[in-house]
Amino acid sequence: MAILLQNLQLIHDGKIQPLANYFFDGSSLRAIDLTQKEPSFEEIIDCTGLIGSPGWIDLRTGFGEPGQEYRETIASLCESLLVSGFSTAVVMPNTDPVIQSKNEAEFILNRSRKFLPNLIVMGAVTKKTEGEDLTEMLDMHFQAGLTVFGDGAKPLSNSDRYMKILQYLQKFNGVLFDHAYDPLLSIFGQMHEGLVSTKLGMKGIPNLAEDVAIQRNLEIIRYTGGKVHFQTLSTAKGVDLIRQAKKEGLQVTSDVSIYQLIFNDEDLITFDTNLKVKPPFRSEYDRVALIEGLKDGTIDALVSNHQPQDFDSKFAEFDLASFGMAGLQSFLPAMVKLSEELGWELLIEKVTSGPRKIIGSISDSWTIFNPNEEWEYNEITNKSLSANHPWFGNRLKGKVKYVIQKGQFQKIDV
Repeated sequence: MAILLQNLQLIHDGKIQPLANYFFDGSSLRAIDLTQKEPSFEEIIDCTGLIGSPGWIDLRTGFGEPGQEYRETIASLCESLLVSGFSTAVVMPNTDPVIQSKNEAEFILNRSRKFLPNLIVMGAVTKKTEGEDLTEMLDMHFQAGLTVFGDGAKPLSNSDRYMKILQYLQKFNGVLFDHAYDPLLSIFGQMHEGLVSTKLGMKGIPNLAEDVAIQRNLEIIRYTGGKVHFQTLSTAKGVDLIRQAKKEGLQVTSDVSIYQLIFNDEDLITFDTNLKVKPPFRSEYDRVALIEGLKDGTIDALVSNHQPQDFDSKFAEFDLASFGMAGLQSFLPAMVKLSEELGWELLIEKVTSGPRKIIGSISDSWTIFNPNEEWEYNEITNKSLSANHPWFGNRLKGKVKYVIQKGQFQKIDV
């Protein structure tokens, strides 16, 4: 296969490259000088107005297979990842049964190999992600090759278990993915605790629930050592705590859900259950602090925090509705909304080189997209089995056009 991509704008290593022509030969993408030689091409694509980058990586993705296939199967997840521009995704262990041994991990890996996106399995660190008995982390690493561990959507609130997990993971340089919050401080909470929650009469989840957990866990890291990736930061103090820990030299990294940069707690005034997420949308002050954390490098990555839910789980009273938002196909439109404030160089860095530093090197891949093309996000274009997003049914801007992965050049038709 010989494909010429004319006038393509690449963003690589945090820099916008000059417009150039690129040649895909069936295995790799490379720049080509058409004045020096004139090879024959099977296809010539005009990429004027398009942007290309290394393949995107999502460090936090939920799904439902096995046990909850009505939410998301491995097949529907991989199709959603592909049309959303992601070449690689870390999948959380909160399935039924939980991914807590080499058998469950190998089931996911084997089922996903026939699809283009690469799935990196996060192995649970406690049985059934209940926070008590430890799983066989060493066996999952040496027998199934897992290097990323955590309890996914569940917090690790037991300090003794947290310490022992870090000690085990250091035996093979594994990284703990930590969704840090205190479950008792957030018990029965429905949204961010503040003026809006008071007006709406809903039990709030205070910033304190996240701040205390991060501070405690950092103290444990100081004691034990180890590598920890803090997921889905949502508070200003949490950002500052990670910032100080990095200055101190601790092996910590962090990410933020992209929708935390779009919405704040005032958006919940409509009682839209699609906006019920965990951690909740915080105050505007916190949202701005997250933006600053991205800019100064405290926050290393953007994640979709894709949490598919079935219709009945969301079509309910707010306090009965499930937490979570589908976040894959809305990811690029969200980046488009943020591009004026943050710039494409920074945004692309947070879904390419930033995540790569956390999970290590991955296969060569590329994503090419049009930031200005509009499309309808509806039942026809939606590739997920779930539609729990406030933008569902709307016209969005930003569309993935091509993905190069595993030696294949895939045109995205949605």
